[in-house]
Amino acid sequence: MAGVAHSGDGLVALSSLSPPGTTVLAARNAVAAAFVVNGMLFASLVSRIPDVRSGLDLSNGGLGLLLLAIAAGSILAMPSTGWLITRTSAGAVVRLGAVLGAVGLTVGALGATVASSVPVAALGLFAYGVATGTWDVAMNVEGAEVERGLGRSVMPRFHAGFSFGTVAGAGVGVAVTAADAPMLLHVGVLGIAGMLVMLRETRAFLPAVDHPEADSSSGTAWLEPRTLAVGLMILCFAVAEGSANDWLTLALIDGYDVDHWVGVAGYAVFVSSMTLGRLAGTSLLDRFGRAPVLWATATTAAGGIALVVRGDHVLLVGLGIVAWGLGASLGFPVGMSAAADESSRAAARVSVVSTIGYGAFLAGPPLLGALGDAVGTLDSLLAVAVLMGPALLAVFATRGPRRERSSEPV
Repeated sequence: MAGVAHSGDGLVALSSLSPPGTTVLAARNAVAAAFVVNGMLFASLVSRIPDVRSGLDLSNGGLGLLLLAIAAGSILAMPSTGWLITRTSAGAVVRLGAVLGAVGLTVGALGATVASSVPVAALGLFAYGVATGTWDVAMNVEGAEVERGLGRSVMPRFHAGFSFGTVAGAGVGVAVTAADAPMLLHVGVLGIAGMLVMLRETRAFLPAVDHPEADSSSGTAWLEPRTLAVGLMILCFAVAEGSANDWLTLALIDGYDVDHWVGVAGYAVFVSSMTLGRLAGTSLLDRFGRAPVLWATATTAAGGIALVVRGDHVLLVGLGIVAWGLGASLGFPVGMSAAADESSRAAARVSVVSTIGYGAFLAGPPLLGALGDAVGTLDSLLAVAVLMGPALLAVFATRGPRRERSSEPV
């Protein structure tokens, strides 16, 4: 049928839209599962960060340096992930990430709690960083292919699936920490279960598509101004999201003297609000376009962080956490969609912007940890609010080619 629908940045004509085939629908469900499992494993690890700090007797600065191992693994792996995807498939790379992730989580927990060894914990976290970095790029590349196959925007909903996974992971984290369950049992079992799920689900990924012109695109993608600007925007939003992942629980515990489980519950509120923002974001993006929506979310995130730090009352702090989560919700998925606007170079460009974005996870933990030692864990979060300024300028790079999309729900 013919008609008119909203694109990410305006109105486009629709022509000869046909229902997606069962192969694309099966791939959509498999990609959604990849995002959910990835998010659940990540939140499970985040919920045990206080145990890592206490088990290894680390200061905030020392913990920040240890968490650097995760970002270092991701940063080192991501630049070559696009190349690996073009020579194998996104499904194969996700399977590799799932296996390595299970090993990394188990070794990290063993080092942090049982062995009380910083080197062993760092080795496990590094392996987990390699795993989650490659897994992240591959599932986003596959998600972009599914989005094209469906003929409508679904990337924010995939990232909402990641948020659903973090909600589930945080919820389990609240329960097991309240029950004083061992970290090794907690993250080890979930890591193995996630690996088994992904070994099965990735069978439904779309077949690899040959793009001969993509062989040389990885290097040139690093020279594209738009790709670099999208990467900067993702970096700013990644700091807003990642700082909550790494420090929100500890900031509430240190700044407001709450119990461990209350701090984890605050993180659960954050990821719940991120999930809501990603579910609602698709229609907002279709109606108003990428740049205006990201302007609003960046401002909301900055205001929410300020309220968390200065609210000094449970209701105000809770409202700030919700605003922070809503504000941080769309930057990463919209940036991934923008990088993957052109199918033939999607893997290379997603690899580049992911590498830049994960620079936030490389620099963020040690910098915020050092700042937290100087001014307090809670007050250090104000630096994240300031970083939303550059994000307001970089969001204009997400404007891309207008693509035909249906307004039908997924």
